Amino acid sequence: MTDELDHLFASNRDWAIATEAQRPGFFSRLAHQQNPRYMWIGCADSRVPANQITGLDPGEVFVHRNVANLVVPSDLNALSTIQFAVEHLKIKHILVVGHHGCAGVRAALHGKRIGLADNWLRHLQDVRLRHRKRLDHLPKELQEDVLCEMNVIEQVGNVALCTVVQDAWARGDKLAVHGWVYGLGDGLLKNLDVTMDNPDTVVDVFRAALKRYPRGENGTE
Repeated sequence: MTDELDHLFASNRDWAIATEAQRPGFFSRLAHQQNPRYMWIGCADSRVPANQITGLDPGEVFVHRNVANLVVPSDLNALSTIQFAVEHLKIKHILVVGHHGCAGVRAALHGKRIGLADNWLRHLQDVRLRHRKRLDHLPKELQEDVLCEMNVIEQVGNVALCTVVQDAWARGDKLAVHGWVYGLGDGLLKNLDVTMDNPDTVVDVFRAALKRYPRGENGTE
């Protein structure tokens, strides 16, 4: 079984040697300080690596990932990570990043059972239900991508309303929360224009972002 992992150690050695040759002292400098400007809250999908996508080095982005990039008010793991990033690392930008082709979004959209994670994805199903009028009238091939984007908008709002971020703004900290989506098909990031940088902007930015996704004609939410 360990033989199956040997190539990972070999690749690590090659990467470390090549990096040190190209940038002498890189690892010794990195070992002494972590000083990122950005926090990435993304999906745990193995196809969405934060550093590679943004072209950032180790130490330049602080990362929290889970299934379907959810930020739940009761999730102490996520909130503790956000607090560490904001209060100790003094990051300036929190990036909530979803991705098209997300299996969690697909499961929530179609009500598919996948196991224990169904309990976690109930939060995403709540997003689906809240915005059903914006989704149900769309062609089926568009619904998944649109739900992915709506989920990002919802999670940006959740981050902005959490006590850590609210307290940071109350202290006068310069901190912004942004919503992006990554395209697996082209490798490009899409800005959803849902940036919140002070408590007075949260509701208006949220509403403006959702207006870009018109509701169907039948009924209201």
